[in-house]
Amino acid sequence: MWWDQLLTARPQEAVPRPPLDGDTTADVAVVGAGLTGLWTAYYLQEADPGLDVLVLDQDVAGAGASGRSSGWCSARLGVSAAELARLHGAEGARDLRAAMRDAVVEVGGVAAAEHLACDFTYAGTVSVARNGAQLARLRAHAAEAAAWGDELELLGPDEVATHLVAAGVLGGAYTPDCAFLQPAALVRQLADLVVSRGARLVEHTRAVRISPRAVVTLHGTVRARWVVRAVEAWSAQLPGSARDVAPVRTQLLATEPLDQQFWERIGLRPGGTFEDVAHLALRGVRTTDDRLVLGGRAAGGAIRAFDEVPGDLDAPWERFERGLRSLFPAADGVAVTHRWGGPVGVPRDGHPSVGLDAESGLGWAGGYGDDGVAAANLAGRTLADLVTGADSPLVHLPWVGHRSPRWARGVVRSAEVTAAGWAARLADEAETLAERRSGGR
Repeated sequence: MWWDQLLTARPQEAVPRPPLDGDTTADVAVVGAGLTGLWTAYYLQEADPGLDVLVLDQDVAGAGASGRSSGWCSARLGVSAAELARLHGAEGARDLRAAMRDAVVEVGGVAAAEHLACDFTYAGTVSVARNGAQLARLRAHAAEAAAWGDELELLGPDEVATHLVAAGVLGGAYTPDCAFLQPAALVRQLADLVVSRGARLVEHTRAVRISPRAVVTLHGTVRARWVVRAVEAWSAQLPGSARDVAPVRTQLLATEPLDQQFWERIGLRPGGTFEDVAHLALRGVRTTDDRLVLGGRAAGGAIRAFDEVPGDLDAPWERFERGLRSLFPAADGVAVTHRWGGPVGVPRDGHPSVGLDAESGLGWAGGYGDDGVAAANLAGRTLADLVTGADSPLVHLPWVGHRSPRWARGVVRSAEVTAAGWAARLADEAETLAERRSGGR
């Protein structure tokens, strides 16, 4: 849907940039023209306009998760603050949480300053609990948030209804630290911006090997002082990083534009985001053209092949449509006009990371899981500081240099991811059944 909107507004985006034309050199080669790679290029140009930055992508800029996400720009990470504190100390955990909150603001600030028309709307997120187990989980989340400086306000059912009117709500919570944006519009305009400032961007140029000081592609070899891997889930296709993350499938749907009467009934303002608190959570947003976008992870989750076709993936969309009508009975009969999805990169411990090895010149960032938009901005700023040698607070954040345990190979990894997804779904079904037996809805 995001790409349909973008191509309607900017038909020129349908024309890809040329691929690499033979061997070349650069100061910095960035593999991956999603948000991580493009933010890295942007902040490198801010720090040192004279740097020769070359960004490569196997498809077109934004074709991956960066251009087809849910539209959330959230301060969340896939690892809890308590786990960050256990691994890195309390101060480091607080610093990283604060940096993530600041990253949401930074994305909006750059979008405004650079005139990136991406519908950035700072409207916050409301989380809804629909059974007793979810409510207990939400209360625990709120207690942890308060301990680490995050703002998460617990709400009673009536207070939830001031943000969102949904069926069967027992309670909820609200955080301001989330915005909505049009992801394809952001990534494509950011690509245009870095090119306008002197970066080179080559598309349809697949990297087959990333080595110290070199990127080998099907169209030639790039030699560079610094090489940054910013390919997220597609790390699983590259020699040397195939076990760093598991590619996990997420899927989304979008409704037709809905009339004002519908929005008055559910109370969600434009750009407002929401979620339930299930283990296999549903999350959604009201877009600026009055659609509902809803989705999440598939129960099976594991990507067996990057060329899976939509016909193989109907079951999660059916679950999301049932979830849409369960949350919002007024959506019964509403047409679903778009269905899409693809992989995100999930580290084995859920812990995203950023790093740069000065000896080899190899840098990396990724492992954001379901929340990569703000994290990619923070990663890009951090990589720029690491490359340019800036001794900023960002280079001392505890995700810098973190190494997650590696996944098992091949089918074993897929089995582990699939088992975790089905365990989450079964836990949700058990909680729903327990609520019904106890006299709940």
